[in-house]
Amino acid sequence: MIEISSKSNEHFRRWLDLASARGIKKHQEFILMGEKLIAEFLENPNFKVKAELVHEDLKSLTMTASSLKGQRIPVFKLPKALFNEVDVIGTHYNLLVLEPKEIPALPASPTQGLEVVSPLGDPANLGSLARSALAFGASKMILTEESCNPFHPKAIKASAGTLLKLPLYRVGKFTEFVAGNEDLYALDMKGENVATFKWPKNIRLAIGEEGPGFGGLKGLKRLAVATQGVESLNATVAASIALFSYSVVPK
Repeated sequence: MIEISSKSNEHFRRWLDLASARGIKKHQEFILMGEKLIAEFLENPNFKVKAELVHEDLKSLTMTASSLKGQRIPVFKLPKALFNEVDVIGTHYNLLVLEPKEIPALPASPTQGLEVVSPLGDPANLGSLARSALAFGASKMILTEESCNPFHPKAIKASAGTLLKLPLYRVGKFTEFVAGNEDLYALDMKGENVATFKWPKNIRLAIGEEGPGFGGLKGLKRLAVATQGVESLNATVAASIALFSYSVVPK
């Protein structure tokens, strides 16, 4: 076990940097946080474990995990004050430093089932959307250039770990992706009611940020969730309703 006590330590400074999308991209690492998420991950580790962080009241998990048997994973012990700075979500539990997988470019192939398109820049919204997407049978999530990093700690927390399971693909800017994409529909404030829409088996559904949505784009096919008494719903709440509507329609 390697003890770290200084804020100037290069490892500690790098871990602090992993609280941002920029830091994750720069160092090619992200931190998995949360007792339940870590327990599920250790049952079937599908990402490379680079390190484990603990403080004086925590025992190492990687040293005894049968799924990691034979792997030499460095365990770093930090004072609680330093540990809490890295534990940005406040889990007070072991932290795992993982290596993110490269997100492949979307192949030029026909749409397969329900594909969710996300230009969401807010990590919590992206995580919530991923959770609903997996729950209602999405085959993949397509991240546009505007999307936040899916390995951001707030995104993974909001997704309840589904961002580590759902197939992810990347494309360029949303406006460029729209062009010539006949299977693409956007969930917006105004559009055809998702409750009465004749859902095709293969469809790409784009979810925009609250407020601006997709108002400035022309020629975009739009769907909407009908509401009463309120102008609009939270973007991810509306997305969940739309995804559920797709899931219950016989294909």
